[in-house]
Amino acid sequence: MPLEIYRRGGIWHCRGTVGPAGRRKRLRKSLNTKSKDIAARQAAEIEKKYWDGHFDGPAAILTFAHAAQLYRNAGKADKFLAPIETYFGQTLVKDITEGSVYEMAKALYPTRSGASLNRSAIVPAQAVINHAAASKLCSPIRIKRYKVDAKIKEPVTLAWIEDFRRHSTPLVGTIALFMYLTGARIGEAVTIQWEDVDLQAQTVLIRESKVSKERLSHLPMPLVVALANLPKIEGRGVFGYDKPKALWNAWEAAIEAAGIKRLTPHSCRHGFATGLLRRGVDVITVAWLGGWKSPAQVLKTYGHATKDPRLVNLLLDETKDGTWPEQPSTKTMNSI
Repeated sequence: MPLEIYRRGGIWHCRGTVGPAGRRKRLRKSLNTKSKDIAARQAAEIEKKYWDGHFDGPAAILTFAHAAQLYRNAGKADKFLAPIETYFGQTLVKDITEGSVYEMAKALYPTRSGASLNRSAIVPAQAVINHAAASKLCSPIRIKRYKVDAKIKEPVTLAWIEDFRRHSTPLVGTIALFMYLTGARIGEAVTIQWEDVDLQAQTVLIRESKVSKERLSHLPMPLVVALANLPKIEGRGVFGYDKPKALWNAWEAAIEAAGIKRLTPHSCRHGFATGLLRRGVDVITVAWLGGWKSPAQVLKTYGHATKDPRLVNLLLDETKDGTWPEQPSTKTMNSI
């Protein structure tokens, strides 16, 4: 029996059961139209949708909107998902191709760089579809990322931090020192609350924004002193900023006043990794200390070469008994 259409309050509705025997589903819904002809066509399309799902598999009826909801229900991050879901909406996932994802990315963000398109459009769209594919609801999709030109980012040094602090406010100077000595991202630093800080134990709890984890970081003594001298403002975080953008004007002003190279707050995290690597700390430990997902990421992004041809002289450091001297992996850390 086909779905029955009926009118109530001037609007057409449908009711009945749909689908094959043994898997029939009772349905009652508004068709949101005052036209009987349109209502009849809509009811027929609803029935076809359920029968297609039976004969051709779930991919025949899975829309991107449905796949996106399944993705959210699984607790996945949906930071960039809303505009993509609006764009694709009721488009069947099986009809979404690599090319249509590129079109979506350009339509939503026509002026953005390749890196931004990858992060805000390509990756989340692919993640939704492949999450559904893992549940056997559709086929997985492979999408080639936009090419990104790798830019070498210069890390801060302790000397840069000291110059910066001399020409900044205590809050801004301390947040710079904090990011340099803990490897915290700017977004992580501005969310630090006083209850996260234990000055006596010299520790701070950092909530890692990119991987939704937490890590307990050590606070070197100069940082403990700087934090202890900050005012505590009711209802505000340790550094008094609600969002990273609120820091920029004060950050730029300190750089201008100090007459130093213009480096970003992220360069502090860069300096944390690069400085430890150059002082002989192994990459696995650096990744653990800074909350990176993998040592490979640390090497790829932060493993700057020390471009000094005289380094070959280190090959002459072999001792008389044929062994090599130990690397000074802890000396520098004990001094800060």
